[in-house]
Amino acid sequence: MNTVNYPRPIVAAVQAAPAYFDVNKCISRLRHYTTRAKESGASLVVFSESFISGFPSWVHMLAPLDQHDLFKKFAQNSIEIPGPAFQQLQEIARDNQVFLSVGVTEKAPKQSLGVLWNTNLIFDPDGNLIARHQKLLPTWSEKLIWSFGDGSTLNVHDTEIGRIGALICGENTNSLAKYALISQGEQIHISTYPACFPSSRNPSKAQDYSDTLMVRACSMSYEGKVFTVVSSQALDAEGYEILSDGRKDLRDLLDKLTFGASFIVSPSGVVISDIIKDNQEGITFAECDLSAIVTAKSIHDIAGNYQRNDIFKFEINKTVLNPVSIRGDNSTEQGEEFYPYLLPEDEADDL
Repeated sequence: MNTVNYPRPIVAAVQAAPAYFDVNKCISRLRHYTTRAKESGASLVVFSESFISGFPSWVHMLAPLDQHDLFKKFAQNSIEIPGPAFQQLQEIARDNQVFLSVGVTEKAPKQSLGVLWNTNLIFDPDGNLIARHQKLLPTWSEKLIWSFGDGSTLNVHDTEIGRIGALICGENTNSLAKYALISQGEQIHISTYPACFPSSRNPSKAQDYSDTLMVRACSMSYEGKVFTVVSSQALDAEGYEILSDGRKDLRDLLDKLTFGASFIVSPSGVVISDIIKDNQEGITFAECDLSAIVTAKSIHDIAGNYQRNDIFKFEINKTVLNPVSIRGDNSTEQGEEFYPYLLPEDEADDL
């Protein structure tokens, strides 16, 4: 990044409904919204948590014994990295010449058919994967679906539009996870969420889900002096039917819930974009003038001039956690880095 002329990228937060259990339809919708965002001048386009292929909210509403069929469908419609669906995401980023952030459920072909991760991917405008963050700790009953990530994916990435990092849903309330990115010089923070989060059979309308996301995002921006891009998922009629699993009581519960929101926040903790909420679909935009970070940091930099490193000590373990260590194996697979995955030149030329 050129620090003489600070970038002023236009960023886009997309709020859209995925197609549950249909990777190809999810990718088609993602391509549609990415193209629209690019046509409006966006250089970074952000999609929600587990957009491919849908956030598994049934995990909060059904007993574990009743989830086996849904889990099997979910696993079958998760993506391998690298793999055919992954390459289509690369092509969308390259064809639109944008940085593309998308939440996926990633499956592990080597370890186990039952191992899935809640993953955020970021591609550069050439279609190369520059970031792969696996959610460190699935929230509450999400542990029935997703495995734990590790510190190897808790990184900030230097690009021509700024230093980009991402946290997924509940990680945005984890003070240490947030500080880990802030301390690595993050400037644009990606924050992704599901459409809704069922946590009670009698949800309180007094606590609007979109309000809780606003608190998290404004706090992150103000404390870290970063731009925060919030993308929540939407839920369409087909999603309603899948999540309710044909049960009227669960459909009624979904009707009682409040939904998330998508918006962009400045380093001063002020929302600088339109706010998409109430389960609507659309794209919201904002220009992120990175020079605004300079003054804010000069006053209050919790990883710099407003930190006492002689008193507080913080460490990140970035070791790749593998299920087995094999002696005498000289392949690069043991402990290999997750990225970059480059879009093959011969295949790119044919497109």
